[in-house]
Amino acid sequence: MGGSVPGSFDVSARDMFKEGIRVPPVKIWRRGEYCGDVAKLVAKNTRDPDAIIGDMDAQTQACKIAEREIQRLAEKYGLQVIKTAFADVQDYVERSVRRRLSELPNGSWETVDYVDQDPTTSEGLIPIRIKMTIADDSVQFDFAGSHPTIGSMYNCAYGGTFAAIVAGMKTFFPDIPLNSGLYRTVTVTTPKNSIISAEWPVAVSGFVMPFEKIMNSIFELFSIIVPERGMACAFNIEYLQTGGYDTRSPARSYFMLYDWLAGGWGGRNGKDGLSATAACFGVGLMSQPVEGQERMCPVRTDRFEMVTDSGGPGEFRGGVGVDKAGTLLEVDDCVFSYFCDRERSVVWGIKGGLPSRPNGLWLEQNGRAEFLGAVFSDVPVHNGAKFWRGTAGGGGYGDPLKRDPNKVLLDVEDDYVSVERAERDYGVVIQVIDEELAEYRVDEAATARARKAITAQRKGWLEKNPEAVAEEFRRGDIDMYDVIRRYGVICDWGTGELLPNSTRDYRASMQRRSVPNWED
Repeated sequence: MGGSVPGSFDVSARDMFKEGIRVPPVKIWRRGEYCGDVAKLVAKNTRDPDAIIGDMDAQTQACKIAEREIQRLAEKYGLQVIKTAFADVQDYVERSVRRRLSELPNGSWETVDYVDQDPTTSEGLIPIRIKMTIADDSVQFDFAGSHPTIGSMYNCAYGGTFAAIVAGMKTFFPDIPLNSGLYRTVTVTTPKNSIISAEWPVAVSGFVMPFEKIMNSIFELFSIIVPERGMACAFNIEYLQTGGYDTRSPARSYFMLYDWLAGGWGGRNGKDGLSATAACFGVGLMSQPVEGQERMCPVRTDRFEMVTDSGGPGEFRGGVGVDKAGTLLEVDDCVFSYFCDRERSVVWGIKGGLPSRPNGLWLEQNGRAEFLGAVFSDVPVHNGAKFWRGTAGGGGYGDPLKRDPNKVLLDVEDDYVSVERAERDYGVVIQVIDEELAEYRVDEAATARARKAITAQRKGWLEKNPEAVAEEFRRGDIDMYDVIRRYGVICDWGTGELLPNSTRDYRASMQRRSVPNWED
């Protein structure tokens, strides 16, 4: 609220005071009386006060409905019965979760995932380390070794970390109701003032970035002990915030376009991942109607589509992500901010699966196209500026060379996978009969040769000199998918400059998650 940039997500914020006005718990309604002065104080510290008043009114009415229904139950059954029922439901969930945990093997399992960078230091992935220990009917999560807080808003306080753990566990216990009964089974240990236990006044409005890394790590850990529900990494939530003055009318009203995109979830044990769907952080509807956006804001959508090859290759393919491109129309004093990650810690596969693709935004204005990446705030943009960005697909599950060639053929027919990457990622050689009619055929002999060649070379690809790989990328000899999936190399995707520290850690991730499941 009232942050330094439109949308209040300033990635350069190092403390809470740059993130906006801090409002402690305060009542908009007090004993049935509307506190209009408090509501105006909150609203006037935002760039769109009318919308904020509308939000508060809507939340008030929702609370009144809840109040009415609780009173109805109390009148029907009595207050003590209602309170006893609430307690019993929580006890029931605790018993159910403890029973499920007791059916799992005792032991400890570890993994690590990364936030892309600390923008105030040299490049390098920021580790979040998790050790999960199951002991009979309880589970402990130890984050020892996780990185200290960073010079950005991408830190998470303890409450967010605990919520991510609960959300990740709930994914593997989908039939058990969610309430505090589950919380009683969990113990969490965090290093002091680390990226997953930030303390006041460290900036934490970007907590969702560590949050999703924790969730995906829990997906990975539970995939080991509950393999029938195994799942690779899901795409990372992202928001593009465009704020400025709409000059389409003399009123020159302030506009704020807060746009997020759907993406792909990881391949699963026995099933491909979901495509173009909500992030695991869970904001519900992820595809906003562009007609409504264009009516309310001077931004035209030029392209919005699911993206071929964006799903991570695997025996079970990751779901695909989307691309969205647009043009700024009549604007003044307008800026972009982008709240995102996974530009460098690219969405990963497991059990031999391969990564999807990096996030990031391209901007073209004043006759120049520039890759701004996934972490920036308050970039000035002008009338006629064009921009495009995309979300990752999910990571692949299982060795892509084990995928049924006929499934790869269907993916090519459906535009989930291109003919070229069918061969380069899956070793499946597809003959084009009639592209317009989506008629293709698997060349079985050539497929056998291609898979044999990939089997012989792929471990060596991950040992190739990273700078040599980056140079091939800059020359255009290989594409971004080759750089990521074959060589495990991370570059600046605009200039092609090698990021050696990020590459080191990302290669280690592939060596741990993919290589052990590749057959020689």
